[in-house]
Amino acid sequence: MLKPIALAALAAGLSMPICASAEPGTHNGRWSVELVTESGLCNARYSYALAIREGQLQLVSGSAGARVSGHVGADGVVGLSVSNGTASGTGTGRLQAGTGAGTWKVSSLCSGRWTARRSDTRTAQAE
Repeated sequence: MLKPIALAALAAGLSMPICASAEPGTHNGRWSVELVTESGLCNARYSYALAIREGQLQLVSGSAGARVSGHVGADGVVGLSVSNGTASGTGTGRLQAGTGAGTWKVSSLCSGRWTARRSDTRTAQAE
């Protein structure tokens, strides 16, 4: 049940520097995201697939019932929220070129760090 929440927190937690003059859509495509729990009651590790299209995040694979919303700025800054039932989480971070990193938190239940890497640059652009 916490898997979608952890995903949202991870995706939002991406934090790596990137050039502020990046074009909108620079981060379009599919991204593989891994969340690692550093404290709390969540599973140790979660893996997800996200799509970015013109700055909007979309969950490609994850638990049924999860809702993800968020955005990626042209400079790579990521803001995300995820919910599944009554649980919800947030994440922050940044994408840079084909990678990203940040932190995530699901209320007082758990928290950790996430990493991301681009897995496909065409999919989200063509949708």
